[in-house]
Amino acid sequence: MNQPRLLERVRNSIRSLHYSLRTEQAYIFWVRRFILFHRKRHPETMGEPEISEFLTHLVVARQVSASTQNQALSAILFLYKRVLNRELDHLGDIIRAKRPKHLPVVLSRTRYTVCFPPCQALMAWLRGFSMGPACVRWSVCGCASSMLIFHTGRYACAPARVTKTG
Repeated sequence: MNQPRLLERVRNSIRSLHYSLRTEQAYIFWVRRFILFHRKRHPETMGEPEISEFLTHLVVARQVSASTQNQALSAILFLYKRVLNRELDHLGDIIRAKRPKHLPVVLSRTRYTVCFPPCQALMAWLRGFSMGPACVRWSVCGCASSMLIFHTGRYACAPARVTKTG
């Protein structure tokens, strides 16, 4: 009796471990791309240098993000460890994609008072008003020049023009 084809073996192994359908689809995609990148060579005939070459190609030529490269690496490691029952020794020569630096979302109290000093008096004045029955609970999300951003519900932020009268 013939053994199932490689991609079918990957699929059966993923399903036996109860991985999600999206994980199965992603892993099958990356294993297929790995095989096609190496001109349809079987993964049993390849090793660490070919894996490093493929992952480096993703970053250099395809300019994929770090999370995409990690997903491809996870799929290939799954293929070798779980399906082919082969341990990989060294994958050190991979050029890794760089993760972007994220700016902080929350401002400190001192930074807020430096960024928004003109709004302080206006926000204190606005706290005494009700904006109608539809907006029982509201707060000011922020302001920029003459525009205030009102938070009227759980997720909604609506801009409102503030003009100086008098």
